Amino acid sequence: MSDARPPAGMPASPLAGVRIADFTIHAAGPFCTHMLSQMGAECIKIESRSRPDAFRKPHAVYGRMEAATFDQVSSNKLSVRLNLKDAEGVALARRIVALSDVAAESFRPGVMRRLGLDFDALCAAKSDIVMLSLSASGQTGPDSHFAGYAPLFGAWGGLGWMSGYSDGPPVEMRHVMDHTAGLHAALAVVAALHQRRRTGRPQHVDLAAREVASAMVGDALVQASLGEQPVRPGNGHAGMSPHGVFATAKPDRWLTLAVRTDAQWQALAARLGHAAYATDPRYAHAADRLVRWQEVDALVGDWLASVDADDISALLQADGVAAHVSWTIADLAADGHLRARGAVTQVEAAGIPSRAAVGALARFSATPDVGIRRLTPALGQDEDYVFGELLGMSSDTRRALEAREVIY
Repeated sequence: MSDARPPAGMPASPLAGVRIADFTIHAAGPFCTHMLSQMGAECIKIESRSRPDAFRKPHAVYGRMEAATFDQVSSNKLSVRLNLKDAEGVALARRIVALSDVAAESFRPGVMRRLGLDFDALCAAKSDIVMLSLSASGQTGPDSHFAGYAPLFGAWGGLGWMSGYSDGPPVEMRHVMDHTAGLHAALAVVAALHQRRRTGRPQHVDLAAREVASAMVGDALVQASLGEQPVRPGNGHAGMSPHGVFATAKPDRWLTLAVRTDAQWQALAARLGHAAYATDPRYAHAADRLVRWQEVDALVGDWLASVDADDISALLQADGVAAHVSWTIADLAADGHLRARGAVTQVEAAGIPSRAAVGALARFSATPDVGIRRLTPALGQDEDYVFGELLGMSSDTRRALEAREVIY
């Protein structure tokens, strides 16, 4: 464990004292270590000037032709530069691992071995290391060599095929798959650390993002195993009608609605001025509404077409009906509830405009110091601490390594 300590009088964060050597790139792996850093782990991100993380660079795939925001996957982290194509750089990386509890990577299988940083090599550096390898298809198996990124995870795992409407194509899944894989990875790392505490043994966590997706297809997998053919449900539901997203009076202001019981149907019909439909024998009971779900959707769509989504959602919530506006990202960023709980927080730094970011997703009654404590570091920002204090490297040695582009 590292020697990190909370400020005087502040209880330690849940993962205070855990140090991570972070070799992850792109989104899924960095989101895992970002979540762990929000829980208090000290995370040392290892990059180089020639191969910085993709999120530091202009990235057309993510819709930005300037440096993409890094905060959602790398705030709280420390940054050092190491040229991992140089043997001395690899040796320094092993020294960082020797002082760490976790080493995390998200390269294709085989990359860490070629670098000399595979599990066996890291165990030689730290006998009880927990290593996370997060990849598209896992470290073993016939597809382990495949490259992948977020939409392919959902495609391979069946989740993309189950998303969308029955008469349309599968729906591509983007960031949700990266971040879901990252969250699963964070849980697995915490479990491995707990087991290490009990046994003192190292652990290699092998997580495949496509398997995370396949674990989320739910009932569809059961149906398929019984010989039935699952269909894309769109916004429908096997047990509720109406259930979906409906247009309202304002353009692009959609209302999400789920009616489970007859009492909720009665409240909906009355609130929208159509109380007669509450007792209409075609729609009065849930089973009848399910049989006529297309008729029900058309009725409710007509009723909602002239109302204000925000106003009606508040009224329906008061009636006990599950309804809410399908919020935009601007709505989320301004939401007072999320702000009050710290799920959305404002981050600031010298020379950087203040902006909203996702904060800690869990609250700890005894350890309030969780969340974003510092913004994303500049490349190499924390080398005085990591190379100087942790590794005990002199300034002369560092300058020599920089001159040889080992620290680069």
